[in-house]
Amino acid sequence: MLKAYVFMNSLEANIRNNKTKGELNAIRNNDEVPAIIYGGKEQNEKISISKKILKLSIDKENFLSSIITLKVSGKNQNVLPREVIYDVISDEPIHVDFLRIVPGVKIKIEIPVEFINHETSPGLKRGGVLNIVRRKVELNCPSEKIPEKLTIDLDGVDIGESFKISSVKLDPEVVPTIQGRDFVIATLAAPTVMKEPEKPAEAEAAEGEEGAEGAEAAAAEGEKPATEGDKKEGDDKKPDDKKSSEKKPAEDKK
Repeated sequence: MLKAYVFMNSLEANIRNNKTKGELNAIRNNDEVPAIIYGGKEQNEKISISKKILKLSIDKENFLSSIITLKVSGKNQNVLPREVIYDVISDEPIHVDFLRIVPGVKIKIEIPVEFINHETSPGLKRGGVLNIVRRKVELNCPSEKIPEKLTIDLDGVDIGESFKISSVKLDPEVVPTIQGRDFVIATLAAPTVMKEPEKPAEAEAAEGEEGAEGAEAAAAEGEKPATEGDKKEGDDKKPDDKKSSEKKPAEDKK
């Protein structure tokens, strides 16, 4: 089963009126991050956010696809983070752009895909491989209906099954930017080498007994005594006939 979830977080922000680069650096030195809110018919708003709190939000998964409620001077505004700029040396956030959520206005946004319940998938238990084709799916949707993530439930999924965009439950106004084909998000493929099923304990015990009997029989054959009929080399040889060393007497010559 595939689902789309929408989550909202909240951050507190302060209005800033700086005009120079030095004033921006002073804000950053005060452990705050300059930011701007833009979009819609209202004017852009310059704000600053606590670096510590902002980093906690950035470290959360899917920050750039999460709708955030900014509390600015007692007024709540729903915004979408569009870009975070980092310092090239310290890798600390130094500026954030927020898009103001205007009901009815559609935007394109990439939504991450999340997979859950790996441990209850029979296909994965048998050694199957989860082949992720798309880790993010680009959607065209109203800014107030942006899903934070698409969740794929692997519970009960076996080898050979696939997950297509048509199986994702989305709001009717939320549509993928790829149209005209039912593209695949992920598949559960067969392993290169299938795992053999575990043998019952009785079968293993029977194999062990057969192996022991075979070893005893081989040992018995190796200890068989030699029979009297077995002849040693050289036993069949007869002694050489002794040549007579006596010479015949010479016949008397007449």
